Amino acid sequence: MSVWLNVIGVGESGDAGLTDAARSLIRDAAVVFGGARHLDRLHPLLTEKETVAWPSPFSAGLDRLETFQGRPTVILASGDPLWFGVGNALLKRVSRAEVAFLPAPSSFSLAAARMGWALQETACISLHGRPVAGLALHLAPGAQVLCLTSDAGTVAAATAVLEAHGYGASDVVVLGHLGGAQESIQPVEAPDLPDLNILAIRCVADRDHVPLSRVAGLPDDAFEHDGKMTKREVRAMALSRLAPHSGQHLWDIGAGCGSVAVEWLRSGPRMRATGLEPHSERRAMAARNALHLGVPALDLRSDTAPDGLDGLDRPDAIFIGGGVSDRAVVDAAWAALPPGGRLVANAVTVEGQTVLTAAWQDIGGDLTRIMVERAGPVGQMNGWRTSMPVMQWAVVRA
Repeated sequence: MSVWLNVIGVGESGDAGLTDAARSLIRDAAVVFGGARHLDRLHPLLTEKETVAWPSPFSAGLDRLETFQGRPTVILASGDPLWFGVGNALLKRVSRAEVAFLPAPSSFSLAAARMGWALQETACISLHGRPVAGLALHLAPGAQVLCLTSDAGTVAAATAVLEAHGYGASDVVVLGHLGGAQESIQPVEAPDLPDLNILAIRCVADRDHVPLSRVAGLPDDAFEHDGKMTKREVRAMALSRLAPHSGQHLWDIGAGCGSVAVEWLRSGPRMRATGLEPHSERRAMAARNALHLGVPALDLRSDTAPDGLDGLDRPDAIFIGGGVSDRAVVDAAWAALPPGGRLVANAVTVEGQTVLTAAWQDIGGDLTRIMVERAGPVGQMNGWRTSMPVMQWAVVRA
């Protein structure tokens, strides 16, 4: 099918910012979809057009859009519709061959231009309709972050995140109505901040703040836990064998306080993790850890394996930190992996180690015994204290 749907980016300047090609497509369209503010900005071009303002829920508008399939249709969108815009949701409903995009400069591009920041050196994120806690993932000394926000309340919540994570000294400004007659750049303390603004943050760490790395192996005290957790060195080794890649999905079986799943999510963009943890207190800890460490999308379930694995989206990697003494859990996890999928399981108990030894003999992979010694006081002197050894089985599905 040929293109019948054109998605046109609209900026603050409205009609004046449209190209001749965009005007022609609007003129020839049978119907024009858009947010109320987009339709209002282009009102002079739309006086004789059928227009549809996006309803709530948004999916209802997509349902109606499909009824116009094959007729010349235009969608008006903010800036670049494929950057935190309507484009992604649209392409899940309409084939690529049926739609064309005519972007305008995005809010990120305009904000970077005003700040004098190179976009490739700047984190660009959306806090519009998303948990503000996600900002924490992008904080690092000297980092530049541009955030789409919803309103002044989102700005206040974002500055609270900066304070809570040791970046209260950061340079922060609010940019509004970029590219339009009402364009403004204001401090966060300004009384009348515009809605749908951009928050520009140049991160400055507080004097005594120790930044958290995105590399696997966060300190144990970065997590709230009850002592039963995958400790730092063992966790780093497990994540190196889980080998996270952008956009991949982890099953964390026996998630505990969520340390492995949280570090998986922190490792790259578009990461997904589903944690199974039957104990409500530990699930609550895992949720708080995910929120605090900037990955609030951690999906936590109260189910137990193997039954709780049924119906989950297929994983790219699986970590078993609890329930490993049940061979049925190991077998179900192995069966769920696609080719190239990675399985890592840890065991401390004799029973769990017996299961992993048998699985290694049956399936293959690598079996490793990890012992960590830490120096500490022994009377008036110091000595080594050995933690319980951990057996780690790691295998890749052929």
